[in-house]
Amino acid sequence: MPTIMTHAVVPVALAFAMGRTRVPVRVALAGVALAVLPDADVIGFKFGIAYASEWGHRGASHSLALAGVAAALFSLLLRPPDRLAAFAFLFLSAASHGLLDALTSGGLGPALLWPWTQERFFAPVTPIRVSPFAWNFSGGRAVTVLASEARWVWLPCLGLAITGWLIRRAHAAFAQGNAPGRQSPD
Repeated sequence: MPTIMTHAVVPVALAFAMGRTRVPVRVALAGVALAVLPDADVIGFKFGIAYASEWGHRGASHSLALAGVAAALFSLLLRPPDRLAAFAFLFLSAASHGLLDALTSGGLGPALLWPWTQERFFAPVTPIRVSPFAWNFSGGRAVTVLASEARWVWLPCLGLAITGWLIRRAHAAFAQGNAPGRQSPD
């Protein structure tokens, strides 16, 4: 699994790319929560739930189905001005957790297609170094994991955020320049 802070980077970048009019701050915060929440399933270890169980770590809580249910529920509860944009943002935020885990180099893959199958999936390439659990995260391994996450998640998310911001700026400038009643420069 990537670190918890890396799971949070995806919704932060998406919210920045989409802008506050489409993703209000409260929706952005809900997206961060939905992106990190699936790893709460590690509490199952304390109750004897096996890792490979559908209720174990990277099981049902990492599925696209639960990401969709959570996104729909939060879209209804938060009542954002643009529910469709909020749902899309929240779904991508929640789904990003399992998808990032599928890109890691260890552990069991996430059960992305639960409840239809309990099969665990990995992506064809797994460039992200798997993070140990928090109680074992220090030293050289921590540096290796964080460097991997920076390269494969943080930098692409930074690119997404900047690209979205530039597109929004260009769109606003174009809309302002072509406002009714303004003279065309030609």
